[in-house]
Amino acid sequence: MAGARYQRLIRDLRTMEGAAVAFSGGVDSTLLLHAGQQALGNHVVALTASTPYMAGPEIQQARELAARFGVRHVVLELPFPEALRTNPADHCYPCKKYLFTQLWQATRELGLGHLLDGTNLDDLDDYRPGLRALAELGVSSPLRQAGLTKEDIRALSHREGLPTWNKPPMACLLSRMPADHYVNDADLRRVEAAETFLMEQGFPWVRVRVHDDAARIEIPRDRLSDMLQGSLPHRVDTRLRTLGFRHVSLDLAGYRTGSLNSTKK
Repeated sequence: MAGARYQRLIRDLRTMEGAAVAFSGGVDSTLLLHAGQQALGNHVVALTASTPYMAGPEIQQARELAARFGVRHVVLELPFPEALRTNPADHCYPCKKYLFTQLWQATRELGLGHLLDGTNLDDLDDYRPGLRALAELGVSSPLRQAGLTKEDIRALSHREGLPTWNKPPMACLLSRMPADHYVNDADLRRVEAAETFLMEQGFPWVRVRVHDDAARIEIPRDRLSDMLQGSLPHRVDTRLRTLGFRHVSLDLAGYRTGSLNSTKK
């Protein structure tokens, strides 16, 4: 079934003369860029928006993937909008509106008539206020339109030999902060450094949620005992305190996306 839906995706993309893919280097946008290259050849371009509230290693991975595919890649270096500094509960909406307005401008400057994003069918079941901004701006979501779920996308990525097939979900660093919490660049960099450290310790699926001067670590529940082995608790506590956290805790509920969402559909 996933194969049939992938063929529909290719057919849909071939109806376009050219397109830009909003490319984060994550599981969804990587499959979409791969399919776009299959369908459109050199008439697909990868566009990446880089802001201070995105993790630097993710932007670098996007660069490396685009180079591996041999597609044209444009990275837009964008400032931190002041409207997002207080991290409003619906920050995904103004963020997507801001980012995709800039991406649309770049798309048109490239002479392309379509801007594509990697929204999949499962995203409709989550709290994603940013989807409204995409609809308002006329951004197309071919994966969703082809009926592809996250499971489909991972399976197809594996079949197509894409290195992102088992990559953990990505999210901007604002998702680590409580709503209505003023965010400065130092907050973002210490979260990025904390998560990078934990990934280096063997925990690729990780979130470090910030509560004032406390860090709450989320990892999958079946890895909780691994975090408590040997000298690791001391090393983690020491490193995160060095980054400026006064309290470091491990969330017994485990890793979950959107755990700081204060509003649900």
